[in-house]
Amino acid sequence: MGRTKRNRSSIMRDKTGTKSSSSSMADSEAERAPTNQEEVIGGHEGECGETKMAAGGHEGECGETKMAAGKQPTNQRAAADQLGQPYTLISLLTSVLFLISSALIVFAAFRNTLTWHLQRFWGASGDFWQAGWDRILDAVGEDPVNFWVFGTVIFTFSVYWILGGIYTVMDIINKPAALRRYKIQPGTNEPVETKRLIKVIGSVVFNQIVVGLPVSYLSYFLMAWRGFPPLRELPTFHWVCAELALHILVEEISFYYSHRLLHSRMFYKHIHKQHHEWTAPISVTAIYCHPIEHIFSNLLPPFLGVFIAGSHVATAYLWFAIAIISTLNAHSGYHWPFFPSPEAHDFHHLKFNQCYGVLGVLDRLHGTDTVFRNSRNYARHLTMLTLVPARELYPDQQPKYKQQKAL
Repeated sequence: MGRTKRNRSSIMRDKTGTKSSSSSMADSEAERAPTNQEEVIGGHEGECGETKMAAGGHEGECGETKMAAGKQPTNQRAAADQLGQPYTLISLLTSVLFLISSALIVFAAFRNTLTWHLQRFWGASGDFWQAGWDRILDAVGEDPVNFWVFGTVIFTFSVYWILGGIYTVMDIINKPAALRRYKIQPGTNEPVETKRLIKVIGSVVFNQIVVGLPVSYLSYFLMAWRGFPPLRELPTFHWVCAELALHILVEEISFYYSHRLLHSRMFYKHIHKQHHEWTAPISVTAIYCHPIEHIFSNLLPPFLGVFIAGSHVATAYLWFAIAIISTLNAHSGYHWPFFPSPEAHDFHHLKFNQCYGVLGVLDRLHGTDTVFRNSRNYARHLTMLTLVPARELYPDQQPKYKQQKAL
């Protein structure tokens, strides 16, 4: 009996040893796994050439982002499930409806409040906005070319450089220091290099005038062919909201696919690479790009919704202003309280092959935000309702070896 017990215990020890040795061998094999294996982000083979996955960092050429191999699941749907976010069409549609309805509710509240205060201040009777619009038409005339061509160029140029100019001054003087707490990538562009900034300003002005003016003429001819409402009568507020919802959806679709196409091997090196010179962007780099990219990825997506809806020129102005302010914020490098989060597009500039869209809906559908959703930046990707910076609320996680050292 004694021998039998000893034999059984030895057998159990052998089995346990075998299991532990097997697991240790598996662990050692996992550690020796090659770190430069090639993966395809979002299931799109050949996009920007071969995407090489190695630990940390990135290569600027053709969006080749390096990451630790094996840390991100290759199955995008499995990754979404791991994050507890079901990968369904219903969830995507819910996200779209929530984003658009929230934006329109805020816009409606702002419009009603502003109208009430302006009417009280000016003592205006009737429709304040229609009365103001009539005064503009009486002053400049009702030639649609002036509004659709020259008015569009002057208006968009002004919106871009009024807001972009404020950001640029902050980037140059590197003040006020208190606002640098809201930097997404601290230590970058503090202050911005003058030589690089001058190059950006020259390229942007070229795109806005030399490229923008002929495109505005073409847009006018297309709208005249399609038919647009009379200049004198402004659309109702509810109709403007409905058209803005359409514009947002059309831009999300057209910008996502045009942007992703620019990251293909064919177009990245010769066209889109210019825009990605800035891995930590500043606000005015929003339309720092090749003229071809400016036409098909910056001007066409916002215009498509206007063309489809046959929008009034005043609605087009409002939509263009919203789109410009949005892209300036997305490229600003700052995550402000109470503003939409620019974390996704900033991450795109940092890693190149993630987050191609505006709303992020098509990124979720195509799995081109998996790395982003597994990063600390995703935790910060929300509208902050506090003055505490996102990086302080969600600080970077220390590597495990540093955590162990601290203990």
